[in-house]
Amino acid sequence: MTVNARPAFIDFEASSLDLIASYPIEVGVCLSDGTQHSWLIDPHKTWHDWSPRAEAIHGISRQELEDQGQPVWHIAERLNAILPEQVFCDAWTFDSFWLHRLFRAAGVTPAFQLESVSMLLNPEQVQLWAGTRQKVIEELGLPIHRAATDALILHRTWQQIICSTEAEAR
Repeated sequence: MTVNARPAFIDFEASSLDLIASYPIEVGVCLSDGTQHSWLIDPHKTWHDWSPRAEAIHGISRQELEDQGQPVWHIAERLNAILPEQVFCDAWTFDSFWLHRLFRAAGVTPAFQLESVSMLLNPEQVQLWAGTRQKVIEELGLPIHRAATDALILHRTWQQIICSTEAEAR
């Protein structure tokens, strides 16, 4: 696997955490230069699952998706246009499921490969991840559980871990 020296990150919010019925409701990316993009997703006609508990966490209503969401085909095409060959996430099982649901509903094939952020880290860096992530969340002061913000948190956490590891190596 070839890893970009400056990776891009992706995050999804979803209708629930049910790995059979759930679907993506928001996708956010943070590109290697820190640029963020996000889209609310208009639920595909076959997507009916909805969890009030999940809505309480991310704060996005189904009505908001129906009113402001973009069609699945548009979002799939935009992701293919802006993402590099590999993109990284921190919840691969869920994110890969929701990515697949989005692209399948759109009738589009992803032009990129989704990988776990752990593929970017050595064992020592993996151990630093949770604590550094929490520190980044506190430093940013932004609400979590919105896709673009969560992708930015991944980006900044990775940056801090890599910078501290490189400084220690000198």
